[in-house]
Amino acid sequence: MRLRKYNKSVGILSLLIATGLLSGCDMALLDPKGQIGLEQRSLILTALGLMLIVVIPVIVMAVVFARKYRASNTSATYTPNWSHSNKIEAVVWTVPIIIIVILAVLTWKTTHELDPYKPLASDVKPIEVEVVSLDWKWLFIYPQQGIATVNELAFPANTPVNFKVTSNSVMNSFFIPRLGGQIYAMAGMQTKLHLIANEPGKYDGISSSYSGPGFSGMKFTAIATPDNATFEQWVANAKKAPNALNSMGDFEKLAKPSEYHPVEYFSSVKSGLFVDIINKFMGSNMDMKHDGHMDMNMGEHAHAAGAEE
Repeated sequence: MRLRKYNKSVGILSLLIATGLLSGCDMALLDPKGQIGLEQRSLILTALGLMLIVVIPVIVMAVVFARKYRASNTSATYTPNWSHSNKIEAVVWTVPIIIIVILAVLTWKTTHELDPYKPLASDVKPIEVEVVSLDWKWLFIYPQQGIATVNELAFPANTPVNFKVTSNSVMNSFFIPRLGGQIYAMAGMQTKLHLIANEPGKYDGISSSYSGPGFSGMKFTAIATPDNATFEQWVANAKKAPNALNSMGDFEKLAKPSEYHPVEYFSSVKSGLFVDIINKFMGSNMDMKHDGHMDMNMGEHAHAAGAEE
């Protein structure tokens, strides 16, 4: 009796602890602030609802059957020779098949609609950002503005952002949960991701793929500014920074491993630095200066991997 009471107390305590831990989750995926994130949330909730059509009845029947056919219930009908029911077989096969077909069609449709390589339809000119995964920090290059930043990303709200992503080290994954989608960063390859913020705000960005001892501090802030003027002001402040990335030598100094690297701005960037970072892994006989060539020969495997996310 004491053992039962002890086990019950431990179970209740474990439930309370789990509830407390889960209450700290911000559920970013279910509170998106971008177009892609909203569509992904819709897909998650739709798939969850379809699966619960099977899960909930199974849970209910497990409880009901256990109670009804318990050993102490002598009034329950005992039919040990019962072995088959066409009605039950029809239900347990037909319902899951219908759900699987619906999920298959839904997955096919949304996989193409949410292709990370697919540009977002908008009348607003997109912002171009080149992303480089370093140990253990994120480098953001703005080729149109001629600046670069570490662990801070900015763009106007309601403006598409076209990301080109690569890695200077091990494989990683670039992810802004509230805006949706994630894409792999791989050395010697370029992947793409298109996002948009539907409202101004600051959104946490993370590395969603373990990459070494500094992984836990490999975070950045994505700032969606209220308008273009605020974004241009942010760019102007970055241009006042004393540091610059005017050569591969400057980049290699920055690329040295560091943990919990502070936000840093670079007032100027060597033209084509992003391509140079990719090229250094490719060998001297391969010309990667054309995006189309690079995507066709090296990006397709990464594209397929990123689309699965």
